[in-house]
Amino acid sequence: MADVQQATTTTPAAAAAPQGGNRNAPRGGQGQRGGNNRGPRRDQAPQEPKQFEEVVINIDRVSRVVKGGRRFRFKALVVVGDRKSKVGVGVAKGQDVQTAVQKATDVAKKNLIVIPIVNETIPHDNEVKYSGARVLLKPAAPGTGIIAGGVVRSVIGVTGIRNLLSKSLNSTNKVNIAYATVEALRGLVPKDEWLNSPKTAKKATSKEAKPAVKAEGEDK
Repeated sequence: MADVQQATTTTPAAAAAPQGGNRNAPRGGQGQRGGNNRGPRRDQAPQEPKQFEEVVINIDRVSRVVKGGRRFRFKALVVVGDRKSKVGVGVAKGQDVQTAVQKATDVAKKNLIVIPIVNETIPHDNEVKYSGARVLLKPAAPGTGIIAGGVVRSVIGVTGIRNLLSKSLNSTNKVNIAYATVEALRGLVPKDEWLNSPKTAKKATSKEAKPAVKAEGEDK
């Protein structure tokens, strides 16, 4: 009995020691091999900034009746722009969503237009009717922001325009509204090409003055 009691008794130092052993000791050889701290991968290359920004406006599932039943596909409406003066809209179909978006992006990049921008807004107002949709665009003062909804905001958001007033009328078809917005931007005329602009007026005055000089020479 004395031997058993002597074996069960413990010293105060042993009782104060944690039961789990030394917690500060490295586990699984982490202290020797550096643990899970991995260096940068060799395959990672610096990513180049994209020239165009892509925005998916809408994705629809469409069906086509064939001999064996219905054939389902996806239709994507995508707008691309460079946040400056280029913008384009594309519509395409594909077997899956990713394919449809990629095709629509390629179509949009092939149909880019250049829009005139004056002080982060458009030079004049313009109203265009495309199919059943009608879109009205108006210039705005600095600090106004983009006052537009839905599709028009998505199209204007990838350009360099920061102040704009717009109104979408008649049809609510997103494809028609997107194309109507692009046509309205395409129809904008730069301020230098206006009929009453100072440069145009000077050219017209010089052209009218030349025949008058020739007429005086003929009289002599």
